[in-house]
Amino acid sequence: MSNFPIDLGAYQRITLDPSVPTLTDEQRTALKANIQLCRDAIVFFTSTGAARGVGGHTGGPYDTVPEVMIMDALFRGSESFVPTFFDEAGHRVATQYLMSVLNGDMEAERLTQYRAAHSHLPGHPELGFTPGVKFSSGRLGHLWPYVNGVAMANPGKTVFCLGSDGSQQEGDDAEAARLAVAQGLNVKLIIDDNDVTIAGHPSKYLKGCSTAKTLEGHGLTVLEGDGEDLDSLYANICKAINTDGPVAIINHRPMCPGITGLEGSTHGHDVISVKLALEYLETRGHQAAVDFLKAVVAPKNEYKFLGSSDKWDANRNVFGDAVVAVMSGMSQEERIEKVRVIDSDLEGSCGLHKIHSAFPESFISSGIMERGNFSAAAGFGMEAGKQGIFGTFSAFLEMLMSEITMARLNNSNVLSHFSHSGIDDMADNTCHFGLNNMFADNGLSDGYATNLYFPADPNQMKACVSSIFFDPGLRFVFSTRSKVPLILDENGNEFFGGDYKFVSGKDEVIREGTQGYVIAFGESLYRALDAVERLKQEGIDVGLINKPTLTTIDEDMLQKVGTSPMVLIVESFNRKTGLGSRYGSWLLERGLTPKFAHIATHKEGCGGLWEQFPHQGIDPVGIMAKVKELLG
Repeated sequence: MSNFPIDLGAYQRITLDPSVPTLTDEQRTALKANIQLCRDAIVFFTSTGAARGVGGHTGGPYDTVPEVMIMDALFRGSESFVPTFFDEAGHRVATQYLMSVLNGDMEAERLTQYRAAHSHLPGHPELGFTPGVKFSSGRLGHLWPYVNGVAMANPGKTVFCLGSDGSQQEGDDAEAARLAVAQGLNVKLIIDDNDVTIAGHPSKYLKGCSTAKTLEGHGLTVLEGDGEDLDSLYANICKAINTDGPVAIINHRPMCPGITGLEGSTHGHDVISVKLALEYLETRGHQAAVDFLKAVVAPKNEYKFLGSSDKWDANRNVFGDAVVAVMSGMSQEERIEKVRVIDSDLEGSCGLHKIHSAFPESFISSGIMERGNFSAAAGFGMEAGKQGIFGTFSAFLEMLMSEITMARLNNSNVLSHFSHSGIDDMADNTCHFGLNNMFADNGLSDGYATNLYFPADPNQMKACVSSIFFDPGLRFVFSTRSKVPLILDENGNEFFGGDYKFVSGKDEVIREGTQGYVIAFGESLYRALDAVERLKQEGIDVGLINKPTLTTIDEDMLQKVGTSPMVLIVESFNRKTGLGSRYGSWLLERGLTPKFAHIATHKEGCGGLWEQFPHQGIDPVGIMAKVKELLG
């Protein structure tokens, strides 16, 4: 551990016996030293993610260090536990990485590559991907039901599950609670209740809701205490272990206790800023860590994309601007009567904060309850002329299939924005990839309208939202976490600027070609455009088609590309379920037989940001290679 600028060798490997619920002075002193050491380490190595530009989460793992230190000592003292730090808040992955190092499964210096591309330290734990990581958590609130099964498989042993007031908002935790109580499972939840989620404070946006009272209502034994009071925390953990059946320990504490500038703040949920980290580490006397952090250089993608402008913007925010522009044409009375926007704690990530700021009377701040929030938006939009608006991450779309079906059966009008689609800039890695979005179009052919849209740049996003806002039915608009450049025409003008009008269901010729066509959409389009431009420079005359409406067949365009020599689909969706999995069938059904291939996301992620695209072989280099392969 000598190359890590904080001496993790100082960690004291004490043991604790749950039959003795009182700490000795020596145990208390050792625990306090371990807590401070590990909190300092977490601030340091997560802040390298901030310095590198890949983000990360500091507050959650920092908060829960006291309980993790106690669990580690308990695991060391007895074989009556399943010795895994199961955590249903996947973004607290820094806990898993730190414990992997302390338990000898990984070298400490690897922590300094937190969330970097190809470091195998993604933003959520992935089993088999990182040394010492013993489980994959998924996104948020998905693990307790799984841990119930672990408890069933390990009768006679205690199983811990670290939780949070945020993850407890997910509906599957309610189901897990009922099963755990009914079966008397020996699951002990240790819940960090800091009254902070990404977008706000649950006590304010979910008034009347209490994690403790909710779990009591499900039948669990609930113990509450101050998470920063070490003696009380340890006593509650011992009491939980010595109580039959499921027990929830609710630890109240402010977010990031002791970190000046973050304590109690929603900003503590994400990665600590380099500035605050430096101040913290300097105060703690970690000069080597300070020097290391100051020397971290964020990698830059120096690639110059042909066919695109040097103006970049985030479509996930532009969506909010576009909705505000439409709603500005309505009176306040019309907005209240006809539009309701329901957020799922991600308004700042999905651009919905723009609507919240402009029209708070039409906005509802809600919790991490995607299923219920989508259905509420659908219920509001059940009546003709009314629009429910919903937003969350694309990775969560998979959770909503039943609710989407019910909305369709009820002829609901919902405009949904699913940001963070595909893989671009996704250091959280595989569990946060938004890959299976085509599943949203799961109705029958004679059913109520369902359209999926993935605009290619900010201009097209604005035009798309303006065009489809008042359309009936279900409309799904996708965007990426990453910024995208403006697409240019052959004369260097903005392709979707000027008097451009978005037409739902119509594909668009970005570049003509005589030797075949590449078909792309969203953030894959500018990469495909670069590849097409470079291929033309090499004398290979392929064209480029934009397909912004993903599930509607444009018969004219299908005939055009289908009678050309070659068709290549390029997308960041799942190769098994994306556009390419359908397009070949569309061609064959019409007797069209060009050489055909599709390249897409097909393997576990590599972390980092833009590095995900070359990792999957769908960057310009990969596109050009596939075109040349098809053309022989």
